[in-house]
Amino acid sequence: MDQGVVKESIRSHWEKFWRERPEVDEVYSNADRILRNLEQVVDVRGKRVLEIGAGTGRDSFPIAQRGGDVVQLDYAESSLRILKHLSAENGLSTTIVCGDTFRLPFRDETFDVVFHQGLLEHFRVDFARDLLRENIRVLKKGGHLLVDVPQRYHLYTIAKHALIALNKWFAGWERSFSLRELRREMKNLGLTPVYAYGEWMVPSFLYRVVREIIKKAGVTLPLYPAPVPVLTRLRDRLRYALHKTKLQFISGISIGVVGRKD
Repeated sequence: MDQGVVKESIRSHWEKFWRERPEVDEVYSNADRILRNLEQVVDVRGKRVLEIGAGTGRDSFPIAQRGGDVVQLDYAESSLRILKHLSAENGLSTTIVCGDTFRLPFRDETFDVVFHQGLLEHFRVDFARDLLRENIRVLKKGGHLLVDVPQRYHLYTIAKHALIALNKWFAGWERSFSLRELRREMKNLGLTPVYAYGEWMVPSFLYRVVREIIKKAGVTLPLYPAPVPVLTRLRDRLRYALHKTKLQFISGISIGVVGRKD
């Protein structure tokens, strides 16, 4: 391996990723985590909302269903095709835009809410700051920016970096964050962090790994395993208990921070 090569996540990775996954029901969903956490600080009804790096739009379509005026932006043509298909299939009115996250095609202070999930980690520090500055530029005063990223202290992070080292990671390269680091970055750019959360992976990381390994042998397990009532109740109780403590920020697969533009 050439030690001089700097790994990065580039457009071709995402074109390939979404081209190979046109059936979005076979791609794990984040359920309602963006809407659920956004609504801790803002009512999205009637708000102008921008999702950057929209992918399949399954984080922003629920916001449109709730009454938000949603704009979905991505630069991968394969993603844009999926967004258009899902918007038409589900009868949801969203504005779908092909654009560059570093040069957003919108005027200053256009949106009440801007968010991205699974985006910031694909850029090194200086580029990530430029990305956030552009988010803030199009955000109205008093508006909210939600940033959702992989959490650093998780088995997923170890596995990810092993695959990156072997040039097997689907996105080419990415990093992870601690809650303290993400909050500090947003504060340094002039935002006031007003809410933070941690989220577990459902189904579990172990199940997903086993599913991918078995799939290579020609056997496909269901996307979500059949629930075992006793284990499901135990897991839900544990998750509820953790969400009342700071452990949510070091036990989950991802963390998110909502910052307000004052």
